[in-house]
Amino acid sequence: MAKKTRSANIKRKTTETDITGKLNIDGKGKVDINTGIGFLDHMITLFAFHGLFDLALKARGDLGVDIHHTNEDVAICLGKAFKEALGDCKSIKRFGSKEVPMDQASARVMTDIGGRYAFVWRVPPYAQSYVVRENYSLEDGKDFLDTFAKNANINLHVEIYSGEDIHHVLEAIFKALGMALDEATQVDSRRKGVPSTKGRID
Repeated sequence: MAKKTRSANIKRKTTETDITGKLNIDGKGKVDINTGIGFLDHMITLFAFHGLFDLALKARGDLGVDIHHTNEDVAICLGKAFKEALGDCKSIKRFGSKEVPMDQASARVMTDIGGRYAFVWRVPPYAQSYVVRENYSLEDGKDFLDTFAKNANINLHVEIYSGEDIHHVLEAIFKALGMALDEATQVDSRRKGVPSTKGRID
């Protein structure tokens, strides 16, 4: 019997954005991203490559206004795609945690695919002094991650340990997120049902 592919198509059109694509959780890290926001493309590419997810994502948005709508709607689409692709979450490991260094920056990401949304964001006091890079701020990154977690319906905890360059800080976070989700979505052959004492994850 052929193994079921854990994948989802991505399609969302509003008056502000038009987004299409496809996600395959059981991929090899093949990525084709074009959101119109170069820095976000780079972060999502790192996320999918290090998570070994195949991800195609194209977005057209009202970038003449600002990046907010595109940034948020891409996160909505990606979160919903993960939720759809995982289905009933049967046999997954459920939990994932990774720490990643990037030059002087380092970050930790923890996730629980348990059917409940929570987002925890821990940053050092000096994070407010980060300089915006390529029209992308730390707050934009926070909004993206929060929106992703909400639409994937997962717990997502992000902690920045160190770093002064926002590019390196966000790079460490997105790499760690990909690796943590790869761990959490792996199938454990010992687990025959849903990894919850409730008997379901939704």
